[in-house]
Amino acid sequence: MVGLLLVLASCSPFQKLQKTGTDEQKYQAAVSYFKKGEFYKAGLLFEELIPILKGSTESEMAQFYRAHCEYQQQNYQLSSFHFKQFYETFARSDYAQEAMYFYALSLFKDSPHYDLDQSNTLTALAALQDFINAYPQSPFRDECNKMIVDLRDKLELKAYDKAKLYYKTSASNILNYRSSVVSINNFQREYPDSKYNEELAFLKVDAQHKLAKNSLPDKLKERHQDVVNYYMALLEKYPNSSYLKQAERMFVDSRGELERLNKLDKEKQEQQQKPGKVTASVTDPK
Repeated sequence: MVGLLLVLASCSPFQKLQKTGTDEQKYQAAVSYFKKGEFYKAGLLFEELIPILKGSTESEMAQFYRAHCEYQQQNYQLSSFHFKQFYETFARSDYAQEAMYFYALSLFKDSPHYDLDQSNTLTALAALQDFINAYPQSPFRDECNKMIVDLRDKLELKAYDKAKLYYKTSASNILNYRSSVVSINNFQREYPDSKYNEELAFLKVDAQHKLAKNSLPDKLKERHQDVVNYYMALLEKYPNSSYLKQAERMFVDSRGELERLNKLDKEKQEQQQKPGKVTASVTDPK
C-alpha cells in the first residue's frame, strides 16, 4: 500500500487521472485540455474514452474533438481519416458540415510539393469539390474555392515541369525532342490559359527545329513544316513575345530547308518525266 502511494505521489496530475480517474473525470479533463490548447493530452484521453463511450451522448463530441486534436498537431493523415469517419458516422450531426470541411482541409494540408507524386492532391481536389457540392451556401465555400485554385496551380506547375523535363534532357537523347513536343501539346490542351504557354510555345519551335535538323531524309519535310507551323502559331498568339527573334531564325532556316527540298523533289519529278533516248533502227535494204 505504501509503495502504491509513493508511485501515485510521483505521478503528474495527468498521469494520476489516466490511472485512477473515472470516465466522467477523464472526459471533462479532455474537454478542458482541448479548450486550453493542450491537444496532445486531450487526444490521449479521447482516444482512450471513445471505445468506452460508444453509444453514449458524449461519444459524438469525443470523436469530433479527437479529430481536431490530430489536426491541431498537424497529423493531417490521421485528422482526415477521423473527420471523414465522423461525418460518415454522424451524418445528421450539427458538426457534420464542419467535419467534412476539415476532412478536405486536412487533405489540402497534406498535399505534397509539386515535384512529388500528386495522387493526394487529386484526392484533396475531389474532397473540396464534394464539400462545395454538398454545402453550396457554406461559409467555408470561398476558402474551399481558394484551395482548389492553389491545388490546380500546383498540378499545372507539375505538368509544366514535366513538359520542360523532356526538353532539358534532349541533348542526351534526340528522341526526347519529339517527346518534348508531345508533352507541350498535351499541356497546351489541358491548360490553354496558362501563364507558361508563351515560353512553352517557343520551346516547342526550338525542340521541333532540333528534331528536324537531326532527322532522316524521309522525315525532313514533315518536321521542318511543323517548325514553320509552330512558329506561325507563336507569332499569332504572342505577337510581342520576347522569344520571337530566336524563333524567327529557326523559322527562316526551316523555310529555306523546305524550299530546297521542294526544289529537289521538282527536279526529280522532271527527270522522271523526260522521255528516254530512242535509238533509230537501220533497215537492211536487202
